[in-house]
Amino acid sequence: QVELVESGGGSVQAGGSLRLSCLVSDYKYCMYDVTWYRQAPGKEREFVSDIDKVGDATYADSVKGRFTISQDYDKSTVYLQMNSLKPEDTARYYCQIVGTGRGYGTCGESGVDYWGKGTLVTISS
Repeated sequence: QVELVESGGGSVQAGGSLRLSCLVSDYKYCMYDVTWYRQAPGKEREFVSDIDKVGDATYADSVKGRFTISQDYDKSTVYLQMNSLKPEDTARYYCQIVGTGRGYGTCGESGVDYWGKGTLVTISS
């Protein structure tokens, strides 16, 4: 059973920082690529950052240089460190993985997207 749980959201002023966490069930065994998305009110969900099993990361242009993604297999957690926050970063942030089919369901169904419920980030000007 795949489970993703985001935490760390909150309300901060522009210029501040937050660190989001995504607890990923069986992360060390399944070794997913993990992606952060966000969705602002009235807007479509958009890609923020992802990290693959060996730690290579990519970022949306809008967050490059301000956000850093990292992974800790021992803690089954992927982090998103967000610095120099702007009001336009206000959104609900979600982590997502794609099931691999490994482990008789432990790592989810192959090719299926799994999402957490998200954590809300609000940046005031």
